[in-house]
Amino acid sequence: MIHLKIRPATEADLSALHQLIEQSIRVLQTADYTPEQIEGAIGNALGLDTQLVRDRTYFLAELPDVSHPIACGGWSFRRTLFGSDGAATRESDLLDPAIDSARIRAIFVHPDFARQGLGALLLAHAEQAAKSAGFRRFEMGSTLTGVPLYTLKGYTPTTRIEIPLPNGAFLPIVKMTKAFPDKRARPTNGATFPQKARI
Repeated sequence: MIHLKIRPATEADLSALHQLIEQSIRVLQTADYTPEQIEGAIGNALGLDTQLVRDRTYFLAELPDVSHPIACGGWSFRRTLFGSDGAATRESDLLDPAIDSARIRAIFVHPDFARQGLGALLLAHAEQAAKSAGFRRFEMGSTLTGVPLYTLKGYTPTTRIEIPLPNGAFLPIVKMTKAFPDKRARPTNGATFPQKARI
């Protein structure tokens, strides 16, 4: 995709993002979730958190000859781990890059463009943006569908969470983490300095 462009999403993109995310969930998540789970999760545990758009930490991928975004995803310096505007799990407290993990958030690909590397591309873009903001550790609440990709990209599953949905169903989400090594000064003889533990 030579002409692929990734840019920050804006308020003008909200309608297109909602449509993209819903299509992605309804088509690409059916192997891992029941219809009841999908219906209950859309607009709740799964969906767009517009705070990310306002924070300018959410991105979309587009092609010049396609009228809609083909993928989206981002990161956050806020404590919320996953969920849309309608989720009960939202926490707007700010994270500290020195001690906290940036949140990798809401990576979705349009079904017509699935399995072409777009999820990995948006993930790398979000990680780089978070690293530029000073974060070295990352955390996400992954769908079951996303776990294989994120594991391949260095994330480790830590906890499986069952999210209660408005329709009475429960949605399994997997908490995953990843850390980049801190860049430390090293002695010229090839030995390494021990790193100080964070308390």
